[in-house]
Amino acid sequence: MELKRILSRLRKCVDDFDMIQDGDKIAVGLSGGKDSLTLLIALDALAKFYPKKFEVIAISLDLGFDKLDEPLYADAEKVAEVERLCAEKSIQLIIKPTDIAKILFDIRKEKNPCSLCAKMRRGALNTLAKELGCNKVALGHHNEDAVETFFLSLFYEGRIGCFKPVTHLSNIDLHVIRPLLYVSEDYTIGYAKSANLPIVHNPCPADGYTKRQTMKEFVRDKTREDESFKMRVTGAIRKDIWGTTEV
Repeated sequence: MELKRILSRLRKCVDDFDMIQDGDKIAVGLSGGKDSLTLLIALDALAKFYPKKFEVIAISLDLGFDKLDEPLYADAEKVAEVERLCAEKSIQLIIKPTDIAKILFDIRKEKNPCSLCAKMRRGALNTLAKELGCNKVALGHHNEDAVETFFLSLFYEGRIGCFKPVTHLSNIDLHVIRPLLYVSEDYTIGYAKSANLPIVHNPCPADGYTKRQTMKEFVRDKTREDESFKMRVTGAIRKDIWGTTEV
């Protein structure tokens, strides 16, 4: 997968939703997974020729799995490779230690930690971005993430909803943008393989056993049965939630 194919869709998404303005300082939330790494590289590439001048930095949270009573460790070698990748591209990378894992698993002993974990990570990420002088945070949600979120809201909350391409957090005056929403997960998988990206293994014990994973499998199975399924759902989200019909 060539980066230029991803860049083409990313730029259209950025343009359609007016995501970037002159002088923006954008923090990419870097988890170490394929999607956030692809987003970081693509946004950095876009910054080199986009007519509106903006700056990209990477911020990552160390959730503190190594501090647990029964420690779990991320792949230190892969983390070092991510640091080298950012250094080679002259991208500032900030890694902030946290006690999120310890709070969830040792102190609160959460059996279903994902919702609280996501809330704590968002808070820590947004706070760090503001401290670093950023006015925007970019997240690596791709097209399938949007479809899965739509069905999570429908099946588990009984409502029609999905995250927006651009969200303004008025309490801290920060915009959250999702430039990969026009990009299929197949693209990020293909690019990660072709570029040999240093994917960091997620040590979380809840990884793969979530409602989102159930929705991922549901969407995958329905798309195999009907190849236009995901396209129709995405079209409904764009029209009725995002307010655009073109891709």
